Amino acid sequence: MIIDLQKFIAAEQPFWNELEQVIARQEQDPYRRMSFDEIRRLHYLYQRASADLAKIDTYSAELSMRLYLESLVGRAYSFIYGAQQETVRFRPWQWFWRTFPQAFRRRWRAFALSLAVMLAGGVFGSAAIIIDPEAKAVLMPFEHLQMDPAERVAKEESGANEKRLGEGKTTFSAFLMTHNTRVSIFVLALGMTWGIGSVLLLFTNGVMLGAVVADYLRVGQSAFLVGWLLPHGAVEIPSILVAGQAGLLLAGALIGGVAAKPMGERLRAVVPDVVTLISGVALMLVWAGLVEAFFSQYHEPTIPYAAKIAFGSVELILLALFLRYSGRREIGLAVRRRLLGRWRKRQ
Repeated sequence: MIIDLQKFIAAEQPFWNELEQVIARQEQDPYRRMSFDEIRRLHYLYQRASADLAKIDTYSAELSMRLYLESLVGRAYSFIYGAQQETVRFRPWQWFWRTFPQAFRRRWRAFALSLAVMLAGGVFGSAAIIIDPEAKAVLMPFEHLQMDPAERVAKEESGANEKRLGEGKTTFSAFLMTHNTRVSIFVLALGMTWGIGSVLLLFTNGVMLGAVVADYLRVGQSAFLVGWLLPHGAVEIPSILVAGQAGLLLAGALIGGVAAKPMGERLRAVVPDVVTLISGVALMLVWAGLVEAFFSQYHEPTIPYAAKIAFGSVELILLALFLRYSGRREIGLAVRRRLLGRWRKRQ
């Protein structure tokens, strides 16, 4: 029983204020980790405020104070005992080196399907050009690709393209980044058509790429072709394939299987990886756009084809190693910890 209510409130108010400050500080920065002493102090303040609420609950004249304490104790209870998922601070560097390649490997079957579709389109485009060279007017929508390959090579090696780019290299680079990113997001979005749109777009891109390759190879312009496409294509083409991977992953979640889970559950399972993959694609396309604008468009004698081919080959190898091995050590450690935990439970 409280003999002097006002004296009681004056004595306990500092503890209530301290509890409110602790909760507010954690709500403002949910990533902050509390020390053991801070956790113990929080629990003490919560217990004290709960006891004070029980004491003051019988005083109808102090309704506002009782409502304040009820709210404070409720917030503290929710914070301490609430079933919350562990909050993890987003670390861009860690996401790029671990989360992105791990998501890629986890969904490698969708990537393999995306690659198969584009390769099928490439074979079709190559065959069409070899059988009917005039078909490139239909297969290649860009004017500079419809030129005779030998004529274009002579024009490029004369430096005409370098003069055309001039001071507009930065603008051209930005255009390439935004255009390729839009195309990649479109490939992903078409996964909503149960993958039909994604497959058609991947196949179409494969047809155009195969037609270009066959057109230049058949007239002996292999050095120009590889030196032109490889520096930026070593990253740009895999980016489109990863976008297709994300689109097909989304399509798989929509279609389901024989014993499929509810659609909402399937989508929740794949959305984190879909977002991770398309975000990684955006970063890859930034690099590809820079390389295409400032390096790929310059040919002999400005930059030897051998140097460009070597640069593109190194890019491709590093990208393959990155997607294949980056973040693998962390996966191994996690698996070992999980197995060790299971072994200890059995003991």
